[in-house]
Amino acid sequence: MIFRESTTEDLKSLERIYPAAFPDEDLLPVVRSLLTGSVDVLSLVAEDNGKVVGHVAFTICSVDAVYVGLLAPLCVDPAQHKQGIGSALVSEGFKRLQERAIDKVLVLGDPAYYSRFGFASERTIRAPYPMPEEWADAWQSVSLGTGLEQIEGPLIVPVVWQDPSLWG
Repeated sequence: MIFRESTTEDLKSLERIYPAAFPDEDLLPVVRSLLTGSVDVLSLVAEDNGKVVGHVAFTICSVDAVYVGLLAPLCVDPAQHKQGIGSALVSEGFKRLQERAIDKVLVLGDPAYYSRFGFASERTIRAPYPMPEEWADAWQSVSLGTGLEQIEGPLIVPVVWQDPSLWG
């Protein structure tokens, strides 16, 4: 298994994986925009024997002039679930973000899953759009340990993440 930065040539594989993993969500417009647009993003794929089997993206956003990462989306080919690929992609992403001096990562996701990476409920950084109250604990953050002081304020996201339907 290798982990590498994704390219536009990976889109065909990702267009197969995402609908299989998320049949009730259309994440492909976001994935395409992240891979082909001018967004500052760390986008990684997991490749097994030359076949893309997973993907993660960390969009570089800001809070009060401090750069942070937004983890989304994360996907693993359903045929490869329960093999640690998603965890390995997130861990590799964290290492590469630390190399870029990004200390804080945010995610809107299942606390039961993301807590394994140290994510905890986030109350001082506001999501770009209001979310349902029942999702309050799904808005989470983790510090990568590079010494960032506590930051507060709204998360400023690039255009690809400015669709309110992505937040609620």
